[in-house]
Amino acid sequence: MPTLNGEPPIIIAHRGASGERPEHTLASYELAIAQGADFIEPDLVLTKDGILVARHENEISETTDVADRPEFADRKTSKTIDGRDYEGWFTEDFTLAELKTLFARERLPQLREANTAHDGKYPVPTFEEILELLKQHEAETGKRIGVYPETKHPSYFAGIGLPHDAPLLELLARYGYDGPEDPVFIQSFEVDNLKLLKLGTKVRLIQLVAGEGGPPDQPDTSYADMVSAEGLADIALYASGIGPSKSMVISRDSLDRLDADTGLVAAAHAAGLAVHPWTFRRENYFLPTDLKGSINPAGTGYLEEEIQRFLAVGVDGLFSDNVPEAVTARNQAGAE
Repeated sequence: MPTLNGEPPIIIAHRGASGERPEHTLASYELAIAQGADFIEPDLVLTKDGILVARHENEISETTDVADRPEFADRKTSKTIDGRDYEGWFTEDFTLAELKTLFARERLPQLREANTAHDGKYPVPTFEEILELLKQHEAETGKRIGVYPETKHPSYFAGIGLPHDAPLLELLARYGYDGPEDPVFIQSFEVDNLKLLKLGTKVRLIQLVAGEGGPPDQPDTSYADMVSAEGLADIALYASGIGPSKSMVISRDSLDRLDADTGLVAAAHAAGLAVHPWTFRRENYFLPTDLKGSINPAGTGYLEEEIQRFLAVGVDGLFSDNVPEAVTARNQAGAE
C-alpha cells in the first residue's frame, strides 16, 4: 500500500468507539477493541493529586454529570488555558477519589442521541485502568492492541505543577510500551512537550497540526509553517510523524466537497514522517457535501468512501469514531 513503510494503515479508535458509546470510557475502548481497532486513543489530563485520567478536556461539564452534583457546585470556576477563557469544572480541582464519583455522559447528544442511553453508567477511567484493559485483552486473546495517548494542555498542566511526562512514561514503561517497536504513539499539539519527551523515551512521537492557528507553546509559529518542507524536516528531528486535520490532506472546494490531494502526505513521507489524519466520523454533519447521506445532520453518510479517498493518497493511519467502517474501508483498499 502507498504508506511510508508499505504496510496497511493503522485504525486508531478516536476516544474509543465514540460513535457508539460515550467517549473516553472503558466501555468505549472495549467496544473499539472488539470492532477491530489497532490502537485506542485516550486524551490525558491530570487530577489534583497527579493522576492521569482520560477526558477530552480538563473542563468536564460536557462529558460528566458534575454540573448536576450539588456537592461540587462550589468548584465551578473560570480559567484561561492556552489563551482561551473557560468556565466550568476542571479535573485539576478534583482528587481522583472525587472524580471517581462522577459519571460520563455523551458529549454530542444532538448528533448521537442513542449514546445518551449510556449516560450515567460509566465512571471516568484512569490511564492505568486503560493500560490494564489492554493487558487483560492481550492475556485473553494473544493480540496486543496499541495505545495512542494525547497530552492535553501540557504547558498549562506543567505550569500548575502537574506535568504529564513522568507519570505518562512511568505507566507506559510499566505496561511494556517503552520502545520504538512497541505499539504506542504519544501525540501533542504542542512542540516543547514532544521535544522534552524525546529526551526521556524511545517511543514514537506524533506532532499534531491543524488547518488554522499554531502550537499553544509557540505563539510565533503557525501550523502552516510547520508543514512546509523546512518545517517537516524540523519535525522529523523529534517526531516520527504528524497528525493533521483532514482538510490538510485533501482539501474541500467552495461547496465543501472533497477536492484535491494537497501533497502533504508525499511531502511528509519525503521527510520520513508518517501521516495520521483526524477525525473520520459517519454523521452527515462531519462529512463533505458530496458524501452526505441526507440533509439530517445526525444521519449517516458515506464514511467508507471518504476514508478510501484518503487511503489512496497514502495515509499511514487514521483516527475514526467509527471503527467498523474504517476497518472495512482499509480492508477493501488492501484487497484492490
